[in-house]
Amino acid sequence: MKILALGLGLWALGTAGADTPAVLENEHVRVTRDAAPCADAGAGCAESIIVVLGEPNRGAITVHPRGARYPAPSGTYFAVNIKPQRPPVKSPAVLIPPDKNSILYDGDDFFIFEEKLDPGDTRARHSHRERVVIVLNETRLQQWPDGAPEVFRDQVPDDVHFNQPVVHVVKTVGERPLRNIVIEFKH
Repeated sequence: MKILALGLGLWALGTAGADTPAVLENEHVRVTRDAAPCADAGAGCAESIIVVLGEPNRGAITVHPRGARYPAPSGTYFAVNIKPQRPPVKSPAVLIPPDKNSILYDGDDFFIFEEKLDPGDTRARHSHRERVVIVLNETRLQQWPDGAPEVFRDQVPDDVHFNQPVVHVVKTVGERPLRNIVIEFKH
C-alpha cells in the first residue's frame, strides 16, 4: 500500500498544473499562471519560458529547451509553453528593430527581450512579428501604427497578451516607465 501511495504522489507531482486553466492559449502558445505543466517535458510541450512576477526578481526569465525536465518554480510566475506544431509566424511589411530594449535570449525560433521606455520617452518607428507580451509595470502608451489612427493603451501589471504584427512609433505617456517581457517569434 505504501508503494501505491508513493507512486500516486509522484504521479501527482509530475502532472501538477496539467489541468490548470490557461490565461492565454492560441495556436502558438499556452500560458499558465503559477503552474508549470511542461516541467515534466510532457507531450505537447516544446520550449518553456518561466517569467518571474514576484519580487525581488520580477521579470527574470528562465528558458527550458524542448524535452527538458525542470523543477516547477515556487512563487508567482507565468509559464509560457511554446507549442511544438505551430503555423507560420505573421510578420509586418517591413522589419525594423526597436531600440532601447535589452535582449535576454536569442534562439532559433524566438527571441526574448525586456521592453523598456522611460516616461515621456519615444521609441522611433519599429516593427514586431507576432509575440507574447507580459506586462510588468502599470503605465500608459501612445502609439502611432502605420496606416491606422493613433491609439492609447493602458498597461496593466501581470497582464499577458498575444500581439499581431505591427509597424509603429510608441511613447510612454504614463507616470511610470514601460516595462514588459516580450517573446517574439522569428518564423
